[in-house]
Amino acid sequence: MNIADIAVPEYVEVDADERLAKVRSIFERENPKGIVVTEDGEYAGVVGEKQLLRSRMEDDTKVSAVVKPAPSVKRTEDVRETARLLVEGDVKIAPVYEGEKLYGIVTVDQILEAVLESLDAITVDQIVTTDVIGINEKDSVGRAINRLRENGISRLPVLDDDGMLTGVVTTNDIVEFVVRDQERQGSGDRAGDIDRMLDLPVYDIMSSPVVTATADETAKEAVSRMFDNDVSGLVVTPEDVDAVAGMVTKTDVLRALTFTEEDSLDVQITNVDLLDRTSREHIVESIESVADKYAQMQVMHAHVRLHQHKEKLRGTPLIQCQIRLRTDQGQLGGSGEGYGAEHAFHVALDKLERNVLELKGVNADEEYRGQLLRKLGEL
Repeated sequence: MNIADIAVPEYVEVDADERLAKVRSIFERENPKGIVVTEDGEYAGVVGEKQLLRSRMEDDTKVSAVVKPAPSVKRTEDVRETARLLVEGDVKIAPVYEGEKLYGIVTVDQILEAVLESLDAITVDQIVTTDVIGINEKDSVGRAINRLRENGISRLPVLDDDGMLTGVVTTNDIVEFVVRDQERQGSGDRAGDIDRMLDLPVYDIMSSPVVTATADETAKEAVSRMFDNDVSGLVVTPEDVDAVAGMVTKTDVLRALTFTEEDSLDVQITNVDLLDRTSREHIVESIESVADKYAQMQVMHAHVRLHQHKEKLRGTPLIQCQIRLRTDQGQLGGSGEGYGAEHAFHVALDKLERNVLELKGVNADEEYRGQLLRKLGEL
């Protein structure tokens, strides 16, 4: 299947010189998945709510300051390849070209709607992210913003003092809150207004009750619930328990569409444009080398996520790298930070290797324990 019948010619477009105040109001009014940014009539990139989530950025700032490059695709491109480009670019929309002409856009939602019926072959348990980052309901909005930005994510489960789920706060919740508050306040002490908003508890702006899923549900059921409730992700909970077991998002489902049956390891890299002195081939070979240290473990898919921080050392940015393996032994991961993608990747790879070897040791101990018990039973 290609995206010829999925891409649409209608899209929201702004010039690179447009003020952020207008862009924020467009998100509030029209709730687009993203906005196409052009400069001198040429495609320059996209802007989404993640890019708007910068607490100190003034309304008069030009949108060019937050624009994010997004991969362009041909109108005849394969759905699987388009899904991979969206995930690796960490964007929700991509421009679609017909020859040399910008035809329109394709979004995550459009792809998922087109393949919805086939998603009943995938379970939530197969795509869930278990290493979830949350926040306490008493923590400030400012802390939530920092946590979202530092980890390059778009939603946080909100927990009470007992660790139970009470709500969810997303980039959308924060953007909507900021826009509404500014419209209500009108003119005044801008800096003071922002500081006051950042000090409010997350409880005041979180969404509740939480839309959830269970691990045994199909991806089709989960995505249908996301569409019905106009959300981009669900908290995965055990049956009848308000605890957080994981998170499943539209991006997780989209990523599953890119899984292959090839002999080589299927590796996906989010924010692949951050790669500097290393290559995709080196990353694949390195992960395969670690996975091979436990021959009994079958790796179905590997996901490498790169996230750039503001901090730099002699011009080289601080990068956070997260590696996650989906295996027949469950999920394994490793994370680390370093200056430049190559350094960050190898720090994360070292942690992944330790986790793989630890799993190997645990299973070996269990096997030895079983053998010992059987021998004792024979005595």
